[in-house]
Amino acid sequence: MSILIKNGRVIDPANGIDEVSDILIEGSTIKEVGKSLSAAAAQIIDASGLVVMPGLVDMHVHLRDPGQEHKEDIVTGTRAAVCGGVTSVVCMPNTSPVVDNKTVVEYIINKAAREGYCNVFPAGTITRGLAGGELAPIAGLKAAGAVAISDDGMPVKNSNVMRRAMEYAKNFDMLMICHSEDLELVNGGVMNEGEISTRLGLRGNPTVAESIAVARDCALAEYTGARVHITHISCAESVEVIRAAKTRGVNVTADTAPHYFSLTDAAVLGWNTNAKMNPPLRTADDVAAIIEGLRDGTIDAIATDHAPHHIDEKNVEFDLAMNGIIGLETSLSLGLTHLVRTGKLTLPQLVEKMSANPSRILGINRGTLAVGAAADVAIVDIEAKRMVDVANFKSKSKNSPFDGAELFGEVRNTIVAGKIVV
Repeated sequence: MSILIKNGRVIDPANGIDEVSDILIEGSTIKEVGKSLSAAAAQIIDASGLVVMPGLVDMHVHLRDPGQEHKEDIVTGTRAAVCGGVTSVVCMPNTSPVVDNKTVVEYIINKAAREGYCNVFPAGTITRGLAGGELAPIAGLKAAGAVAISDDGMPVKNSNVMRRAMEYAKNFDMLMICHSEDLELVNGGVMNEGEISTRLGLRGNPTVAESIAVARDCALAEYTGARVHITHISCAESVEVIRAAKTRGVNVTADTAPHYFSLTDAAVLGWNTNAKMNPPLRTADDVAAIIEGLRDGTIDAIATDHAPHHIDEKNVEFDLAMNGIIGLETSLSLGLTHLVRTGKLTLPQLVEKMSANPSRILGINRGTLAVGAAADVAIVDIEAKRMVDVANFKSKSKNSPFDGAELFGEVRNTIVAGKIVV
């Protein structure tokens, strides 16, 4: 069938477009973009007063499938994604079993094709079993359909293993997504080390535990020439390390998550386990540095690190609670509320960091509204206010610190491969 989107503000940063226009979709691709388009028998979507953007690409999502489907699965995770305007996700490999072989990669791809609401791109592991020792079969993972490798959730402690992994990844032109963390410096810390951790009597996780590991991974990227992406950066020191590496021409990119530009460690007050994550929420100065990194291009992308957990894994003592929050259904609204409406980023800049840039980094053909591109589209009312109510979320898990928050931005329609899914 054909779909004709009329009179929307079309924002396509990949092609420098920001104007009121129409988009004609035929089958699974974009057929035409222009003024006053018409098409016989097309389904009309009137986007007057709305923003039409490429479907968002979230390059850091935990779907928990296979093996932890009580938290999330491919069906519920992708349904949550499209409700947030996300049409493509990269799922992290710390499942059970982990994604360190082609069988699990193929399971994810096949199940997503049958039952998913959006595009799912698996990431494989760097090391077998996430154990940090023997390298996973990188070539085989890529051949099976993995778009990146990562030991997310567990840093690769051994620098020589990391070096060899980068060398192999470079040979196969495979993106390496780095969870950069020095566990010895973390030393059991459960929140940011500082005034609030002292007041609460909780062991702190210092910013240097992240920034030192970021520096190592940038140095290895420079030495090997591999394509390296530093994920979920949270502190000012990490921003400075990445900025300096880019100045030297290192082939490194980075993302941060919405909670790192919208919350501080004060959210933990009251021992709020829904504000417990890794890396932890930091200080107001770190938030300011993250926002500046987004503004000046040091941080290329925004990804959710969507990490669903069962209520029983959060409704426990703070030290015992699992790290992580869900984010697919709030990420765009948090960007609109805390970055665009505050003047920190323009709307095209936000869309670029949530669609075009992740696509470019991953090397996938998404994140654009160009003629011939996949018809993955989000239509958004950026002025609409909404109260976050996790009870209405499509995700199986409800572990969000934004429950009850008033945010701007409501997704009116999401289209994936020419099919209206929202």
